[in-house]
Amino acid sequence: MGRRYAILDVFTNKKLTGNPLAVVLDAEGLSDEQMQAITREFNLSETVFVLPTDNPGHSANIRIFTPGRELPFAGHPTVGTAILLAMERFGEITGEQDSMVVLKEKIGAVRCGVVLKENAAGFAEFDLPQLPRPAGPAENRDTIAAALGLEPTDIGFENHAPSCYEAGVPFVFVPVRDLDALSRAKPNMTQWKKAFREATSEDAFVYCRETRVHDSGFHARMFAPTMGIPEDPATGSAVGAFAGAIHYFDDLPNGTHFIRIEQGYVMGRPSLIDLEIDIEARKMHAVRIGGQATVVARGELYI
Repeated sequence: MGRRYAILDVFTNKKLTGNPLAVVLDAEGLSDEQMQAITREFNLSETVFVLPTDNPGHSANIRIFTPGRELPFAGHPTVGTAILLAMERFGEITGEQDSMVVLKEKIGAVRCGVVLKENAAGFAEFDLPQLPRPAGPAENRDTIAAALGLEPTDIGFENHAPSCYEAGVPFVFVPVRDLDALSRAKPNMTQWKKAFREATSEDAFVYCRETRVHDSGFHARMFAPTMGIPEDPATGSAVGAFAGAIHYFDDLPNGTHFIRIEQGYVMGRPSLIDLEIDIEARKMHAVRIGGQATVVARGELYI
């Protein structure tokens, strides 16, 4: 008997765009080594393994792997898995169906609100299990520019400077002046570990204020070569941590702020990630990540 799996495109409502995700629905009994090997077999940025839970308040336990290692938390696996499990629960949808899916991840329980609609991509939104916090100092702009194949004058815009934040997974956030500079960014592996260190983060989220879509707030690219991800089409965990940089540099006032992040365009995998930040007494009170996902394939693993 095979183990069922599905492939979804996440942070998009159009198949063959967004960030592809593999979800193994029947993962009970697989070893860590088998999960890592299966992830390399799929060769996607992340693969999720769904396991039974003994907590009646949880929908499932999940484990998330990249081709290089396991992650305690990630955004597009959370969105895609929540939508898929809701589809498994309700089957064919007539009209609209709302549901709550609670995923037990290494970081803790993640509550996801899911909306399924007839003949449409599903939508999921979740509260970050940890609020963004600083994760150490970033390197200077010369070192970062060399690692990204850019000029030092390409780094920074307005008051935005390189910074490091985490919300479960740390990232270095690198502002660049415009879309042209962002399109020219390319990891230089001989310089990479000088700029992106294990002590802070080996992953770079590079962004600018200029966008392709008129209602987007930022355009971004994410490079994680040491995790086996040369470039990621959409990175929800990075966008969650990015809320810390946005709050710090843009000095967000009290209230709820909706910011759409576009990513993956250079790769031909356009993705849209919805970020909501609640500010109370000038401090972050809550951060939410949302997006759509659509199933593109189903099958079985004979392992």
